[in-house]
Amino acid sequence: MPDPISFVVLSRLAIDKSLHGQGVGRTLVRDAKLRVVQVAGTIGVSGILVYALSDEVLEFYLQAGFKPSPIDPMMLMVTSENLVGVYQSELDVILVNIKK
Repeated sequence: MPDPISFVVLSRLAIDKSLHGQGVGRTLVRDAKLRVVQVAGTIGVSGILVYALSDEVLEFYLQAGFKPSPIDPMMLMVTSENLVGVYQSELDVILVNIKK
């Protein structure tokens, strides 16, 4: 039997409409990405999946670096490999500061 591919599913990330355009959503997605980088090697996570419920949400996740899956263009994904390449040095700095 082939090994299953494990993804973290990001579901229903939303902010109040009064906060749109202020970077709150981007910050929440960035936090989720950093958390996945932290655990990816330990628990064997291959990436993050999210399902966009509208074209507006789709555009948001595309701008956040997610790519459409080959199965469904409204299902977006980003791989752990890509996340580690982008966020590992930032995570290392955060961890060093926590240990101080």
